[in-house]
Parts: sequence; structure tokens; C-alpha cells
Amino acid sequence: MEKLYTPLLLIGSNLFMTYAWYGHLKDQKNSALWIVILTSWGVAFFEYCLQVPGNRLGAKVYSLGQLKVMQEVITMTVFAGFAILYLKVPLKMDYFWAALCLVAAAFFVFRGGANPVNP
Repeated sequence: MEKLYTPLLLIGSNLFMTYAWYGHLKDQKNSALWIVILTSWGVAFFEYCLQVPGNRLGAKVYSLGQLKVMQEVITMTVFAGFAILYLKVPLKMDYFWAALCLVAAAFFVFRGGANPVNP
């Protein structure tokens, strides 16, 4: 089950973190910086509530490198969707090439099998 829960928890955590980091650019343009910071910290709390258990469970079945690359692939995928759908940033071909590099990184880190951090 850890193999399934880990990416789901990391996807959920990235949704919160991406909003915490970038959502204020659209939603709180006219707010004072201290309000934006406090709001972002509040949102980030929920990111940690998902990310920490995701990494704990994942450490039982994935190597540390696999966890990190999985996190980066998820982060960039969530960010791209957020930027395009929520912030209305146009998609550029450079994003495709960057995504292709992440796919290559995932291939290389996962091809040798897992070496769990906490077996």
C-alpha cells in the first residue's frame, strides 16, 4: 500500500504547497506582505501534514533518490497544471523539454529497483 499512498500523499502535498507559494500572486495581489506570509504558512501546514507521512511511508519501499525524483516530477507536474489552469500562464515548448529531462531522471533512478531507506 505504501507504493500507492506515497505518490497520492505527495500529489496532495504539492497542491497545497504550490498554492502556498504562488496562489497569492493571483488571490492576494493587494494584500500586505505580512498577511500573505501568514496565509501561506497556514496553507503550508496542510502540505506538511501530507508530505511528511508520504515520505515516511515511501521510505519503506523507495530509495531516498527515488523519493526525491518522484517528488520533483510531481512538483513540476502540479506546478505546470497550476500555472496553466489557475494563473493562466501560456505553455511554452521549454516546459516540454524540462519535463522530458524529469522523465529521464525518473527512468534512471527507478530502473535499478528500490533500496528502501527504512526497510
